[in-house]
Amino acid sequence: MAQDAAGVPARDLVRDLVMDNCTVARSLEILGEKWTFIVLRDVFMGIRRFDDFIARNGIPRQVLSNRLATLTSRGILRKETYREPGARPRAEYRLTDKGMDVYPILVAMRQWGDRYEADPEGPPLLMLHRDCGAEVSLRLHCADGHELDSPRQVSLRPGPGMHRTRPDGA
Repeated sequence: MAQDAAGVPARDLVRDLVMDNCTVARSLEILGEKWTFIVLRDVFMGIRRFDDFIARNGIPRQVLSNRLATLTSRGILRKETYREPGARPRAEYRLTDKGMDVYPILVAMRQWGDRYEADPEGPPLLMLHRDCGAEVSLRLHCADGHELDSPRQVSLRPGPGMHRTRPDGA
């Protein structure tokens, strides 16, 4: 049976993890919807205005309003007011530092999609390093710099915030 570095069976860690303390589940509460990532993808590509999101993707207005409100209230985007000459003030949306930290997730999703969901002729966009022109890819490394090629190279152990049993004793 697989064990982590402390000798705790991996299945016990998973079984005993209280899901309301799971950071993956908490992240999915904010990010786990298709239109959320479409909006974030577009913000990373320079789209910032409500009408531009709609024109680019056909996202329903109410859905877009809800996604922008969530991303703003959760600190991923911030609103900045702008005013076109002769028009009323409007908002555009910019990434916060917390929002910038979503980028590796988006890169991982694009990399997976390019590998498994691209059309036969290839991916619609290439991500290239501005300085050298090489393709950008996401790789996992441990804190000591070792590259990880497989999830089998990762072990689990309790973190400082892990709740091993439910607060009600269950």
